[in-house]
Amino acid sequence: MKHFSLICIAAGLLTLIACDSTETRKSSHPPAQAMAPAVQPNPAQGPTPAAQAPEKPLAVPQPEKPDAVPAIIAEAEKAYQAGQADYKAGHLDAAKQDFNHAVDVLMQGPVDIKSDSRLEQEFEKITEEISKLELVAFKEGDGFSEQQPEPAPIDEANQVTFPPDPNVKAKAEADLKNTQSDLPLMINDYVAGYINYFSTRGRGVFEGAWTRSGRYREMIFRIFREEGVPQDLIYLAQAESGFKPLALSRARARGMWQFMASRGVGYGLRRSWWVDDRQDPEKATRAAARHLKDLYNQFGDWYLAMAAYNSGPGNVQQAVKRTGYADFWELYKRDVLPAETKNYVPIILAMTIMSKNPAQYGLDSIRPDPALQYDVVKLDYPVDLRLAAECVDTLLEQLIELNPSLLRRTTPKDQPYDLRLPVGTKEKYEAAIASVPKEKRVVWRYYKVQPGDTLSGIARKYRTTERAIAQANNLQPSGLTTEVKLVIPVNGAGTNEKIVYSRYPSHYKTHTGDTVLTVAEDFGVPPEKVRRWNGLKGNNLPRGRVLLIYKPLGAGEADRAPAKHRKKSLKPTVKAKANTAASPARKESLSAKTQ
Repeated sequence: MKHFSLICIAAGLLTLIACDSTETRKSSHPPAQAMAPAVQPNPAQGPTPAAQAPEKPLAVPQPEKPDAVPAIIAEAEKAYQAGQADYKAGHLDAAKQDFNHAVDVLMQGPVDIKSDSRLEQEFEKITEEISKLELVAFKEGDGFSEQQPEPAPIDEANQVTFPPDPNVKAKAEADLKNTQSDLPLMINDYVAGYINYFSTRGRGVFEGAWTRSGRYREMIFRIFREEGVPQDLIYLAQAESGFKPLALSRARARGMWQFMASRGVGYGLRRSWWVDDRQDPEKATRAAARHLKDLYNQFGDWYLAMAAYNSGPGNVQQAVKRTGYADFWELYKRDVLPAETKNYVPIILAMTIMSKNPAQYGLDSIRPDPALQYDVVKLDYPVDLRLAAECVDTLLEQLIELNPSLLRRTTPKDQPYDLRLPVGTKEKYEAAIASVPKEKRVVWRYYKVQPGDTLSGIARKYRTTERAIAQANNLQPSGLTTEVKLVIPVNGAGTNEKIVYSRYPSHYKTHTGDTVLTVAEDFGVPPEKVRRWNGLKGNNLPRGRVLLIYKPLGAGEADRAPAKHRKKSLKPTVKAKANTAASPARKESLSAKTQ
C-alpha cells in the first residue's frame, strides 16, 4: 500500500512539473487566439499509464482570419439602396439591374449564405423589399419593362469632320443643277465633306435611314401638306434620328424629330409615366412641322430655322445680334454657333442631295420599307399589351413597334389612348376583349390551347386555379379543345384592389431545402403572409413542419372548403433551387384539408 502511495505521489509531482513546463512554453508566444484549457488527469482514474504517447509540441497559433461578412453585406446594401433610388426616380430598368446585383453579391460571395445567419437575414430583407416593389409595379402594369431607347445617329455624324473630295463635290454640283426641291439647296466644302462621309464611313447609317424612311414617308408628306411646310424637311428627321422613333441623343432629345422635353410640351407632346408623345411618329411629326413653321416665321430663312431647331431660337437670335448677319453661312464662318449646330445644316443638305439623286449615289438598289399600316382603337381603360396581342393573335413585339410612345407594356390608366393594332384586326380585338372585365385587362390573359395541354398545367403556368379558369370560360368536364382560346383570370391585384385569400387553409409539409421564401414563391403568396399564418420568424424551415397556406383566390372564384379526403393532390409550382439536390420528397403531393 505504501508502495502504491509513493507511486501516486510521484505521478502527481510529474504532472505538476509538466503543467509548469507547459505554462512556461505558452508564455513565450503572444496569445493570438483563445486556447482550450488543458485536460487535467482525474485522480480517481489512477496514475497515467506508462505507455501514454509523449505530449506533442503546441502548434504556433495562426492569426485570426478577417470577417468577410460585413463587407459583403455593405456591398449588397449599397447596390440595394442604389436600386431604391433609381426606382423612386422612375428608372426602373436601372433599378432592376441594381437589385439583381445586390442579390448576386450575397449569393456568389466568398461566404456560403447558408453558413452565416447575418447573410441569411440580409438576403431575406432585400428579397422581400424587392418583392414588394415588384408587386407595386405589377399593380401599375408591367412596370419593370421600360422601353429601351436607341442612340440618335446625329450624335455620330456630329463627331466627324470629313474633308471634301473634289470629285465628290464636282459630282454634287452637277447633280444639283437637275435637282428639284422646295428647300434652297447649295453645295460647298462643308456639305461636300458630309456627302463624302455618307458615301464611305457613314454609308451604313445612311442606308439604314433610307430603308426606314419608307415606313413614314407618306404620313410625313401628308402632315407637311396640311401644315404648309416644305416637303423636303423630311430629311431633317433622316439626319436627326434615322427615322427611329426611340432615338435618344446625348442631350436627351428624344424621338424621330428629337424634341427636348420642354420644347415638346410647348407643342402638345405629353409625357407621363406611361407615355412619351415625342416617340409617337405622327404626333411628333405634326409638332415638328408647327415648330419649324414658327421658326421660319421668326427668322425668315430655312437654314436659320434649322439651326434654331437644333440649338434653340435664343442661341441663333443671339448670334445674329452679335454679328449683324441673319445668314447661316456668315454665322458659321464667324464661329458664333455651337459646333454641333454648325454641322447640323450641312448634314441635312448632304442627306437631301443624296436622297433626291438615289441612282447617282448607289441607292436605287435599296428598297425602302413599306408604309406602316394599322387600325386604331380608342381606349378609355388600361390594357396589358400581352393581352392585346393575344386578342388578335399577333406577336407582342409587333404591338410594341406599332405603339412606340408607350414607355411600359401597359396603356395609360389615367388618360385615353389610341392603341394601334395590325391592319384588319380592330373588330377581332373588340370581340375578344369584351370577354375580359375592364378592371381586369391589366392582369388577365388569353391563352390558345395547344395539343397536350391540361387545365392544371395552364393554371400552374399563370399562377391561378383550375376552378377559376373553368368558371371564367364555362368549361365542361369533357376536357379542353385544341386551338380554343381561354380567358385566364390571373391572380393579382388590379389597380385599386387587394388580393383575396381563401378562408380555408391548405396544409403543406416541408421538405429538405424548403425556406419561407421558396414556399411563398411556390404558392404565389407574400413571405410575410406565410410567417404570419404560422408564427414564424426568419427564413429557415425545419424538415417535416406542417404549414398553413391560405391560397389566393382567382378573380371571380368562389371560396370553398377543401374536401377532407381528396384523392387528387394539389401541387405547387416547384422551381429548382440553387445548391439543393432535387429530392423525391419535394415532389410529394400536397393534400388540402379542412381546418
